[in-house]
Amino acid sequence: MLYPKSIATLIEQFQRFPSVGPKSAQRMAFYLLKMPVSEVERFAKSVIEAKQNTVTCEICYNLSSTTPCEICASSSRDRSTICVVAETKDLIAIEKTNEYKGLYHVLQGLISPIDGIGADDIRIKELLNRLTDENVKELILALSPSVEGEATSLYLSKLIKPFGIKISRIAFGLPVGTDLEFADEITIAKAIEGRHEV
Repeated sequence: MLYPKSIATLIEQFQRFPSVGPKSAQRMAFYLLKMPVSEVERFAKSVIEAKQNTVTCEICYNLSSTTPCEICASSSRDRSTICVVAETKDLIAIEKTNEYKGLYHVLQGLISPIDGIGADDIRIKELLNRLTDENVKELILALSPSVEGEATSLYLSKLIKPFGIKISRIAFGLPVGTDLEFADEITIAKAIEGRHEV
């Protein structure tokens, strides 16, 4: 079935989102078309406002409404520790735990030669500059255990070793409530590797 041009364009726009295929894009487009005009206008306005009112922190590269962001500007944060994450969503996940009280550095991506993303395409230079300017004693690498995350962690470790800063990595393993029989081999291996004394 051929869609009117306006609907086809809307479906194409939704397909630009990560992990959204043609059928999901079609469902979203038709859902939007069923909404009252006032709700569609409110939705469109919120998208535009989010785009216009979001900036990148000049220190850590977190997405924020101000620069520096609230975390970098806070005097209560531990300035001797920087947690390195790939994206702002990772920072938010860590903040939700209320366990980490240091600073962050958002790389805005991971090294991925297959996708044409090299070390110069993410915020590694800016991280190195922070290590020379600030009194940092520990760097926590909180990057995913994917091929790209492992490659980025290895690359950063080699670059940062000469600074004499402690480099640690978050532990990976089994989520709470999971049975061992349902976990994959890599997850179990990471859980054994990241074990600690009881």
